[in-house]
Amino acid sequence: MLSRRRFAVLSALAAPAIASAQTPWPSKPIRWIVNFPPAGAADILSRTLAEYFGTRLGQPIIVENKPGAGGLLGADMVAKAKGDAHVVMMSSAASHGIGPVLYKDVPYDPLADFTHIHLVGTFPSVLAVNGGSGVSTVQQLVALAKSRPGEITYGSGGNGTMNHLVGQLLARSADMPFTHIPYRGSAPAMNDLMGGQIVALMESLPTAIGYFNSGRMRPLAVSEDERSPSLPDIPTFREAGYPDVVATNWFGFSAAAGIPSAIAKRWETEIATALQSAQVKEAFAKIGVRPGTLGAVGYTDLIKSELVRWKGVIQAANIRAD
Repeated sequence: MLSRRRFAVLSALAAPAIASAQTPWPSKPIRWIVNFPPAGAADILSRTLAEYFGTRLGQPIIVENKPGAGGLLGADMVAKAKGDAHVVMMSSAASHGIGPVLYKDVPYDPLADFTHIHLVGTFPSVLAVNGGSGVSTVQQLVALAKSRPGEITYGSGGNGTMNHLVGQLLARSADMPFTHIPYRGSAPAMNDLMGGQIVALMESLPTAIGYFNSGRMRPLAVSEDERSPSLPDIPTFREAGYPDVVATNWFGFSAAAGIPSAIAKRWETEIATALQSAQVKEAFAKIGVRPGTLGAVGYTDLIKSELVRWKGVIQAANIRAD
């Protein structure tokens, strides 16, 4: 027969487990943080998945745009929600692969402060020129730049963005005297390309695909190691003769560190299932995004390798944040 003291101790130890078992998840709406403005790739992918889930998890998903500091602001919000299983985000190359090695005072650790769950989607950067330009190949653009050193400009959505870094890979690979023009976002950069203020632009496929389809911008090459199904006639940089220009833009699904492992595992299964659904595949294909296939371990390893790679590129090109 248990003594009163021993019974009290056992009851105290069992209480948290009982309380946990009685607390369902999710018990309130899920906050999905998008650390970029509305209508961009991160926003489209997030809202596509949120629409797919609806209330499948028992609660609605509320998508919140929290742009700023190249994606670092929204990521920091999630990092500070340690242990909160009702806060998730669309992590990215910007916030978890480049920003942490570009900026000096990043307020979070891209690995230790997050539970990385699944790669969501990948897509290339695309080198583009004005639709009316006489340049139709990368080789022609490189030759033009070499014939007019320092005069040929290419734009990107900002210093240290993936598109800027891919442009640096090309400049280094082709020994090309490219002059980079950083913009505050993709929209003004594309406007200046179409207006003739810059010669070329490195842009992400989801952002530029509508302009390619309309003919207002002409794609010259894509940065992934194989052609994009959305641009089957456009070569990769490797096919164009620049094998070192290979890079993939990526977005993934992450939560704060410290969430229960059972919930992280459930998210991993739910996201994997969503990415294989016809609804999500169709929506992703419209903007040139391949659904991700890496689960928690693979996605975390990808982030680790990207941090190392882009740190090297940033240091070699002496790139500084705006």
